Amino acid sequence: MTTFTPVYFLLLLSSASAAFTRFIFELPDQEVQCFFEQIENGTEFTFFFQVIAGGHYDVDSFIEDPTGNITYRKHKITHESYNAIAKMSGAYKFCFGNRFSTFTHKQIYFQLKIGELFPVVSNRSTTATALTQLEYSCIKVHSSLLRLEDLNTNYQLQLLVDWLHANKINASILYWAAAETIILFVVTIGQVVVLKRFFTEKKANVNMPGIST
Repeated sequence: MTTFTPVYFLLLLSSASAAFTRFIFELPDQEVQCFFEQIENGTEFTFFFQVIAGGHYDVDSFIEDPTGNITYRKHKITHESYNAIAKMSGAYKFCFGNRFSTFTHKQIYFQLKIGELFPVVSNRSTTATALTQLEYSCIKVHSSLLRLEDLNTNYQLQLLVDWLHANKINASILYWAAAETIILFVVTIGQVVVLKRFFTEKKANVNMPGIST
């Protein structure tokens, strides 16, 4: 059974001929969740995801083409970056499974890039040396910016993972502190009751008739 839950945030960007889809969603235990995307024949796409919270940070993942054939499948992985070219036009299905987990929900960062960016410089001239150098500089800057964008995304994603992990540890510490406080209070009350009962029974034995002191 395929289920759908609301995502935390959704960002859809278009840059020239390339489209980017990025979002974070929650995958319940014992569930499979799929996302559909229309891709044209011969179009390159890059599929990336990372489990950022939940259990052992692992999920099942698979991709189905428009005919229902599975073109990619992996079990219990924490992250993946998969690049392929569509063999046909239609709706491709990107799925994540958490059926092996009995009670742990997972939070997953999902990113899908479809198509290629238009060339930074079109109609490149091979006659003018200065123009060729300028073209080369533009391409180099563009490539650096793309790498910087990927690094920034990875950095922000790692910050989110660390923040969620810190919150989980903080919650555990609070729960244990509250539990220890309750246990200490119960033990203290129990000791007072036991000591009070001990002295009360001893005093009663002393005041019983026929008992000399």
